[in-house]
This record gives sequence, structure tokens and C-alpha cells, in this order.
Amino acid sequence: MEMAEIGEEFEDQRFFTCIGRDGKVFDELKYVWLQGRQVWMYCRLYRTMDRFHKPEILEAAKAGGTFLRKFARIMGSGGQWKCAFCLTREGKAVKIQRTIFSECFYVMAMDELSRATGDTDMQLEAEQMMEQLIYWVQVDSSGLGRPHLPGDVPTNSMAVPMMLLCLVQQITEGRGQKVAEKYRDLGNWCVQQILQHVQRDGTAVLENVSFDGTELQGCQGRLQNPGHALEAGWFLLQYSTQWGDKELQKTAISKFVEVPYQSGWDKEHGGLFYFLDVDGNCPTQLEWSMKLWWPHCEALVAFLMAYQQTKKPELLDMFSQVYEYTFNHFPDAENGEWFGYLTQEGKVALDFKGGPFKGKNTFRSIKLLDLMGC
Repeated sequence: MEMAEIGEEFEDQRFFTCIGRDGKVFDELKYVWLQGRQVWMYCRLYRTMDRFHKPEILEAAKAGGTFLRKFARIMGSGGQWKCAFCLTREGKAVKIQRTIFSECFYVMAMDELSRATGDTDMQLEAEQMMEQLIYWVQVDSSGLGRPHLPGDVPTNSMAVPMMLLCLVQQITEGRGQKVAEKYRDLGNWCVQQILQHVQRDGTAVLENVSFDGTELQGCQGRLQNPGHALEAGWFLLQYSTQWGDKELQKTAISKFVEVPYQSGWDKEHGGLFYFLDVDGNCPTQLEWSMKLWWPHCEALVAFLMAYQQTKKPELLDMFSQVYEYTFNHFPDAENGEWFGYLTQEGKVALDFKGGPFKGKNTFRSIKLLDLMGC
């Protein structure tokens, strides 16, 4: 994003994310998890990269943070705070999801903004929301608003412990040993929950398993998401580095980086499939064969981090293959930014640059820049 665009975007404390190919806004709804990512990105750039240590970057982050603090949180059932999924341009809640992910990115935004500004109130807000998330995940999920139905099988969805582990790393980073120890049990719990998804004698990572770590029946149980597995892989690599766990490092690379790549790479057209069925059936997700931007970002980070830690040349070769596909297919040479959604053959399927689920290339792009020493 150009600096001039930042000023235009936060005049009324807003970030538009529904951006067409030509850069024009096609929907003024504001999606909270993308707002949180945008705030996190500006703060991280401002704090960690000299060329982005500019007043306008910090002001953009502060404006986005003000908007989130004022409008994102909504009092839910039982006096528990929830974050809306999307808001109107003015900040009125439109929709709430029965998940934890808007709240997760609220935590990331507030924690990173507290680091950039020195505002301890924001750090406290991040920690308070984190405690709410832990309660929903480990104690009582009723505050999320999901009814308990008699035929619904309790499920360990990998996205939940994976995202909590990301938050543990965010909140504890650079805060000292005392804070690290406070969240260590939670981090270890997240790791064990993620490892349950290694199934079929270590040959597959499944997206959903039962609470006791066994394979589920049907399409839900056979579902694979290569991008999520790769993302979990580099989260595990970071955690293994933090605590000096060499066995976890080996598992992260062999099971969550190499295996999803081997099964998820399209050998005919290149790129990573979005979803797969472990038994080779056609997945029920209509977009299963598409190539999306974010799994490739996760793969780039995972392979480069794995190579950085091991210096194994085959990991660098895999990185290079993903890099070549990614930068030959997703960037828009004419109008800038990236396309997000390609056909299986690698042609642009949806030409908008941002929507309800795609924002700026934020978290993963910054991590990749950090790994590459840029």
C-alpha cells in the first residue's frame, strides 16, 4: 500500500477491505478479523523495519485500533464479550460468527498496538480477551452461541489450537520468562491438540479429529487442508525454537511441512490444492481444486523457516518451487497487489484484491520478509 492511500483510508477510522481489481471499494462493510490484521501489520512494520518506522504508519495503526476498541466488541450472552464478524462503515454490528477468530485477531491487534505505543491498557485488553478465548475453548463454549445438538459429534478442529498457539507466541514474545511461563501450559496443550491431527500412521494431517484424537467418520473426518497443515507446521517450529524442543522440530518438519506438500501439490498444474479427501474422493467443498493465495504464503514461510533451522537443501528446493509458482501467478503486474483465487489451471478466477476473507498480504508476508532478512 502506498503512503498516500493510508491517509485516505483512516480519515474516519476505517480500513476498507473489499477492493476491486482497480483498487476501488466495492463494499463498505468492515470485517473485524481483517481490521485486526491491518492494525497488527502496521504496528509490526513500524516496530521492526526501519523503512516503515514512519509517523503515518503508526497513525494508521492507532486509527484502526480506535475503531476496533469502539465498535468491534459486543456484549454477548452471560455478560461475555464477543467480537462482531463485520460492521457497517460507521461501526454498527452486522453479523457475529459462532467462532473465536474475530476475537483472536482483536487480541493480536491490541497486543501489537500496545507494543508500538506503550499503552498498557491495550495490553490488558488483549490479555482479558485471551482469557475469554481460553475459557471458551477449554471450559465452556456456550458463550460462542452454538447450540449443542444431539447428533453433533464433538470435534477437534485444527484451526482452534493452531490459532491459540499463534496467540501464545504473540503475547509472550519479548515479555520475559514470567509471561512465557504463564502461558506455557496452554502452549503445550495447543501443541498436543495439533499433533492429534497426524493420522494414518503419520502419512496424513487431517483437518478434523475427535476430542480423543481418533479419526472421524465421513467427509468431515477425511478432510485435508494443506495450507492449514503448513501453517501449523511453522507455528510448531517457532514453539520448538522457543523451548529448545528438537523432537517437536523434527515432527513439525516431517509431518506438517513435508507431508502436506507431498500430498497437496498439484503435479499437473502446479500450486497447492485448497482441500483434499485423504481417501481420494472428491471433496465436498466446491472450491477444493482452486489455488488460493494464503496456502502458498504459509508454504513459503514454512519451508524457509524449516531450511533456516536445518539447512537441508531439499527444503530450499521445495521453497523455490512454491516461490516460483506463487510469484508467477498471484501478483497483478498491471494494477498491483495480489489476486487471491485461481482456477486449478492457475488462471484468475476472482479478480478482486480484497473481500470478506482476503485482506492485505499481512502476517505471512512480514514473517517471510523477516526470514529473508529484508
